Amino acid sequence: MEILQTEVDARGVARLIMNRPARHNAFDEALIEALHAAVERCAADPAVRVLLLCGAGASFSAGADIDWMRRAASASEADNRADAERFAAMLHALASCPKPSVARVQGLALGGGVGLACACDIAVAASDARFAVSEARFGILPAVIGPYLMRAVGPRQAQRLALTAERVSAAEALALGMVQRLVKPSMLDEAVEACVLELLASGPQAQAEIKALFAQLRPDDLGPQARALTANTIARVRATPEAREGFSAFVEKRSPAWKT
Repeated sequence: MEILQTEVDARGVARLIMNRPARHNAFDEALIEALHAAVERCAADPAVRVLLLCGAGASFSAGADIDWMRRAASASEADNRADAERFAAMLHALASCPKPSVARVQGLALGGGVGLACACDIAVAASDARFAVSEARFGILPAVIGPYLMRAVGPRQAQRLALTAERVSAAEALALGMVQRLVKPSMLDEAVEACVLELLASGPQAQAEIKALFAQLRPDDLGPQARALTANTIARVRATPEAREGFSAFVEKRSPAWKT
């Protein structure tokens, strides 16, 4: 059985399906490696427009596999560091991928599963999904996922979630900013598809530029460097073929070439 199924449709939507349903898609070394490789392939493939991260079965991802954690507990500090670096590299590849990414969240998203959802650009969740930053219950901490959790919900809420390890409802996850859309379970696929269609309507190069620019911006930075960066970026992008096509399509009242 493939632990990660990858499907790319004619529109360029790459569906990455974590396929360990019996373990609620908990990840180990093999799944981390497979996810990292798949994301990098998608990032390098010009035919791929959108990444859609899913979990097979009842849950999105229950985080770290208990057997993997047990092995880590008996491993050396050096081995644990290498293990954590591989996980960090996978999350970074997902978050920094120039293609927009969507997490389809159902059932449980625990620990690293929350990290996966937060590393994606958009998370769409079923209303009965449950979330927990659960690492402290095992005597460890959400170190590697910490930056992505903090970016999603802010520092104080991230610390509260990490300290208490409490399970939160999908409604609270939406209010916190952990997910961006919430729908009835029966409407989840429809909502994910609507989100994908919205992403496909925008210019792919513009989306890559947005991700690259926003990764450099800070909410409280309105100084000269930020002004120069944003002005230089828009000046450069306005002169690209994609921008010319977008403006021409608008004036001519037609769909741009990239819209499927």
